[in-house]
Amino acid sequence: MTSKDLIVFFLYILGNVGISVYLGRKIKNSNDYFAAGNQSSWWLSGLSAFMTMFSAGTFVVWGGIAFKAGFVAVSISMCLGISALFVGYYLAGKWRKLGVSSAAEFISLRFGNWALNVYTWFNILYRLLGMAVALYSLAVVLQAIIPLNWNAMFIESIGISAVNTIIIFCGIIIILYTIFGGLWAVLLTDVLQFIILMVAVIAVIPLALSKMGGVSAFVDKVPDDFFNPVNQEFTWVFMAAWVVIHMFKVGGEWAFVQRFICVTTNKEARKATYLFGLLYLISPVIWMLPPMMYHVIDPSADYEQAYVLACKYALPEGLLGLMIASMFAATVSMINSELNVYAGVLTKDFYSRIFKKAKEKILVRVGRILTLVLGGLVTWIAILVPNMGGAEDIILSITALVAGITVLPVLWGMFSPKISEKGVFAAIIISAIFLVLIKYGYLSDDGWFRGNVSADFSEWLSTYYRTIEAVAGVLIPVVVLTGIEILTKTESPKFIKIDQSKEADKIIEPSLFPGKIMAISIAVLACIVTILAVLATADVAFQWILALILFVLSGLIWMSIKRIEKKRTLI
Repeated sequence: MTSKDLIVFFLYILGNVGISVYLGRKIKNSNDYFAAGNQSSWWLSGLSAFMTMFSAGTFVVWGGIAFKAGFVAVSISMCLGISALFVGYYLAGKWRKLGVSSAAEFISLRFGNWALNVYTWFNILYRLLGMAVALYSLAVVLQAIIPLNWNAMFIESIGISAVNTIIIFCGIIIILYTIFGGLWAVLLTDVLQFIILMVAVIAVIPLALSKMGGVSAFVDKVPDDFFNPVNQEFTWVFMAAWVVIHMFKVGGEWAFVQRFICVTTNKEARKATYLFGLLYLISPVIWMLPPMMYHVIDPSADYEQAYVLACKYALPEGLLGLMIASMFAATVSMINSELNVYAGVLTKDFYSRIFKKAKEKILVRVGRILTLVLGGLVTWIAILVPNMGGAEDIILSITALVAGITVLPVLWGMFSPKISEKGVFAAIIISAIFLVLIKYGYLSDDGWFRGNVSADFSEWLSTYYRTIEAVAGVLIPVVVLTGIEILTKTESPKFIKIDQSKEADKIIEPSLFPGKIMAISIAVLACIVTILAVLATADVAFQWILALILFVLSGLIWMSIKRIEKKRTLI
């Protein structure tokens, strides 16, 4: 990483922090801090939901799979697009019609405070692990671009490795960013990260192909099965199960529900989710090409670092810093989203219930303190990730096995009047017991019951363990909940009926303020790229084109906002 890259990196990060601090001054109450005042635009919410799935973990975990296995990583990612389209049609608008301020509030109303307590702590533990993997992955990305002797220097000077030093540094930045800006900061910077990452990744592809010798050099040198949509580890059955798992995840995980709730209308919630789905159907081909191409350049490279090494190989000075800064900021935004949601739950659904007379100013302060505590836990767990099996294994296993348990009973309760608090507990406990028995009894190499099965069956378990995990994660909660539904004869008195013909509350005009901030931010980025183009000695034309694209994009956003403002003034 050159001095230009470092300068761009720190300017970009300082700009993001500046946005957060500025938006923090706009926060007047806890609804502003945790739900953006229900004034987010559908496109802002949709892009933010898309980026909530993104972090350095995307580049480390899925980029690593793309480097090792090829096009199958694209197939896995596109499953999320199919899931989001289903969620947009069946669930997003329903969440908005409920009129609740969070998924936690719905759980409290539908199943009672005891269910809320269980779900809150279960979800916090589950998502702390996901956030920790994202933070660890970010450290892996940053380590790949720092000088090799830095690791020894950190160990000698402060006693910990470069990866752990980076984890602690990034953890501090993330905590400060979330504390100041709230959900508005998360939404805005998610969109900014989307634009920069998309432009940078699109740039990597032609530049890398040019240096490699063209498309034929790439296609001819990869393994024969590199462009197959599935393989032995990730089968068609796995893909189908992955779609269903992410229908649960996108439809019910609290960070995504917050995106449905923070918009102005039911229709806007559906549009936001459709945008999310379409992006995940189209963009994986672009996102996964760089590590796939790097397989040709250096097939012996560390697969976790393949993505960033591809960027380092292709991008000119300065733009690499911008790309890495965007990866950094995307990870920050992903973790911010989760921290904001769970700090909001603990503040509004726990603290405010205990201290009912607490003022809004106090609630915001408590939310910031809880963000600090949760962020500290994430940083600590991130340091432990290598000892827990590594980023790829953690993400694949917890997503397959935990999403159904944590989300499906809640979604079931939106439609079925029979499921009650006791039914939810039974579903969680019974499903968890079966999944633990499958995971640690049969799928682990040293599983409890592995020695009691035949050699052929043991080999089958090893070959298809990813598919078995995913299918079990779908079928077991569904079967258990179906059984509870059949056995339950009475309706729950707490069932919340959704009026499909009306909005849950009055229609609010989306705020235009985020669009203005985004237009200005993109213009500033365009200026930075222009300076890089002036100072560049290689790929000069490309950098000028990039600067022009950013200036045009900024201008289009600004003009469209002005048109909307004029239209609102005339009404």
